[in-house]
Amino acid sequence: MADTPIKRALVSVTDKTGVVDFVKALEDEFGVEVISTGGTARVLEEAGVRVVPIEQYTGFPEMMDGRVKTLHPKVHGGLLARRDNPSHMAEAAEHGIGMIDLVVVNLYEFEKTVANPEVTFDDAIEHIDIGGPSMLRSAAKNADSVTVVSDPDDYDEVLDTMRATGGCTTLELRRYLQLKVYETTACYDAAIANWLADRYDEDFPEELEDAEDAPATPDELGVYLEKVDDLRYGENPQQTAAVYRFADDFAELGSSEYPLVGAEQLQGKPLSYNNYLDADAAWNLVREFDGPACVILKHQNPCGSAVADDVTTAYDRAFACDPKSAFGGIIACNREVPFELVEHAFDENGQFVEVIIAPSYTPEAIERMAKRPNLRVLATGGVGAHAEYELRSIDGGVLLQNVDSVSEDPATFTCPTERKPTPEEMDELMFAWRVCKGVKSNAILVSKGKAGIGMGPGQPNRVDSALLACERADEACERMGVEKGGYACASDAFFPFRDNVDVLAEHGVTCIIQPGGSKRDDESIEACNEHGIAMVFTGNRHFRH
Repeated sequence: MADTPIKRALVSVTDKTGVVDFVKALEDEFGVEVISTGGTARVLEEAGVRVVPIEQYTGFPEMMDGRVKTLHPKVHGGLLARRDNPSHMAEAAEHGIGMIDLVVVNLYEFEKTVANPEVTFDDAIEHIDIGGPSMLRSAAKNADSVTVVSDPDDYDEVLDTMRATGGCTTLELRRYLQLKVYETTACYDAAIANWLADRYDEDFPEELEDAEDAPATPDELGVYLEKVDDLRYGENPQQTAAVYRFADDFAELGSSEYPLVGAEQLQGKPLSYNNYLDADAAWNLVREFDGPACVILKHQNPCGSAVADDVTTAYDRAFACDPKSAFGGIIACNREVPFELVEHAFDENGQFVEVIIAPSYTPEAIERMAKRPNLRVLATGGVGAHAEYELRSIDGGVLLQNVDSVSEDPATFTCPTERKPTPEEMDELMFAWRVCKGVKSNAILVSKGKAGIGMGPGQPNRVDSALLACERADEACERMGVEKGGYACASDAFFPFRDNVDVLAEHGVTCIIQPGGSKRDDESIEACNEHGIAMVFTGNRHFRH
């Protein structure tokens, strides 16, 4: 049916925004009979709308604390009957079932309920809507004849269409609303499933908690994303792209407390696809540090990184690591950005920056950055912990893993070499180890004075990565006018051969931190002993592909 008249509507909403004006227009302009339930009926009656209570319409009272009120053949038969099927219409007439042409329903606020940290398991279960999704699905299934509205934002569109068609809706509109219903119910059901999965350990019976076959990851995973913006293009101009955020019900799946998608953009052009990738890598890396830290990142790798007593000094030292590569990069800070940092970056260094991301900025810093209107300035509102999971799309599916945020205690590390690191060397190694997590594998990070002065990212073999990192470290020392050598080195994975140690020793590395675990560890240990290098094994690998 192309255009279908609206003669009877069933209205039952949790979100009552605009519902009175909408239903008044249905009744006053088009003479629509309105059936309603519970709280919605009371709101409408108080506003002067004539309402048929649901129990009067079905001849059956609400029962079981409201769990059963719309689950009745007079409701679902009136929604599901095919108007063009004579047998359907005959059965409806035989059982006194009238047709319902419009359903206006939105669901119990399950998401809002479980967002309360004090919510009990039983309370959450009671806020799982049964009748609402059932009515939505029934109406949407029969969209050839029935109009279904699940979002108050669509009230005006429905009324405009009815006014243009003499009280009817078009098939095109009903198909659009049909799709919206199934998106809504899919998100709602997935939110419930994900919440139940999160509660598995704390709320399920003890015998299930101890089951050996309890899954570490769900067998089925529901993900619901909401588009934030269309992007100009993807990695290259010929690729289309957009950015999405996890819907509120799914935020725990892949969002941290202060995520990149959700940060307030204070100024600047819209972020590009590549801006998002680089800003994400920089933001995740700078959050590795408890003290004031700054990371300057380019093409997914930290070309500058440092910690200091204050964030401006951390920036100065990070920029000094590699000023050339810092051009066109991303600045990430884990403290509020003051005017002095902005002054150093733009007035003293003349640095061209694509994006700066930090928890917040002083008013003076914001005023100074406004002189660069194309600079994208992101304020996250805080630092917080990393997300729990990360997802990556691959051809035909998605990979899911826990975020690499393992808490590592140096007391659990081992030192197999004859020389042990001094306390100062151990501090330096821990800095290098954290920065190395943000370097593309095969990753080698060389540091001095808690600044990442040499980086060897993404080489097909680890020796080339080590050589590249050392050469950059030597160049940085020449540029900064400090003595070469005395370096600390971090490797994201074990050394397969001793040649890595020999290269590092040749360039003045005095201490190394790496996971260990190679069948040739003995060769690397022997090489370290020959060169007087202290080497620490962490037992954890930090690949970043």
